[in-house]
Amino acid sequence: MADPGGKIRLFVSPDLQAGAEIALAPEQAHYLFTVMREGPGGRLSVFNGRDGEWAAEITEAGKRRGTLRALEQTQAQRVPPDLWLLFAPIKKARTDFIVEKAAELGCARIQPVFTRHTNSERLRIDRLQAHALEAAEQCGETYVAQVDAPAKLETLLDGWNPARRLLFCDESRCARPAQTALAGIDPGPWAILIGPEGGFAPEEAERLRGLPFVLPVTLGPRVLRADTAAVAAIALWQAALGDWQ
Repeated sequence: MADPGGKIRLFVSPDLQAGAEIALAPEQAHYLFTVMREGPGGRLSVFNGRDGEWAAEITEAGKRRGTLRALEQTQAQRVPPDLWLLFAPIKKARTDFIVEKAAELGCARIQPVFTRHTNSERLRIDRLQAHALEAAEQCGETYVAQVDAPAKLETLLDGWNPARRLLFCDESRCARPAQTALAGIDPGPWAILIGPEGGFAPEEAERLRGLPFVLPVTLGPRVLRADTAAVAAIALWQAALGDWQ
């Protein structure tokens, strides 16, 4: 709930405008008044994913409740790059890591996918969405990445809109390096696909390579773990086509 520079930031639900009253959730009140030892008159930043970032003042503080008042907008609303991350879930802590870093790096949507070799625990989408929200609070962003319910890879491909290009991170390393493949390409709607720890099944990889909207790439000469590959692929896309430029 604070960014690396120490400024407290909270995601809130109400519309934000000068003078708006904001009721805190119990866990937010606990964090502000018990953990951070803030009180009436304290200042922080709030955002709701729609109205940018606002400076706010604490007007009421209690053990499990509190109220803020919005003062002035400090940052306009930003729109994320039109980038989705599709990934095969892995172990719990590493899946959490993927969602957190995808949100920090600027993905608009995060989609868990079940492939032939996916081997993971049952997913709690509410918990993963909470990680994405906390990442937005930490990194100073004004939007929160959407975490979707898991879906089968073949189902997603069957209904795929070909206007959205799909960056297929091919662990077989039979494709061009991502940095080379992305050079000079249209930065329109994109998605990145990261496979499971066991890799894609041969029939899955064959289908992906044959689809006209798919761009197979490699992520260098080493075999990367799935969580490392997700971060590397997003970073390469952001540097080539995203908002890092």
